[in-house]
Amino acid sequence: MTDEFIPPIKERNTDDLLKIVGAPEKWNPKAVRLANNELLNRKVEPKKIETAKYLSKKREKVNERIKANESYHFCDFIFDPFWTLFEIIFSWELKKDGFTRKAKQQKYFRIGIGFLILICVGLSYLT
Repeated sequence: MTDEFIPPIKERNTDDLLKIVGAPEKWNPKAVRLANNELLNRKVEPKKIETAKYLSKKREKVNERIKANESYHFCDFIFDPFWTLFEIIFSWELKKDGFTRKAKQQKYFRIGIGFLILICVGLSYLT
């Protein structure tokens, strides 16, 4: 197998190789095989490789949980009102992207904005 990666797999330190082997879905399959072979050549303990895989999965779950619990804050409407309203009105894939709390808040904000628009239109017809 040729090593055409930059920097080459053989020149990377052990921690980098463990990161590659620990998160194979983020890397080219060939790079994962080369990294695994290089770790075996360096006589790294299999327990250390399994620990790297476990920590990578755990880190991914933590990132997903952080993403799912991210929400709109009052400060978002004060310091960056245009982009916050733009995201609430025009962003359709928050739930698909993993932002479940923001998607739920978005639904309520849209209902509130629609209700506010109806009140404004109704008041304009009354005056």
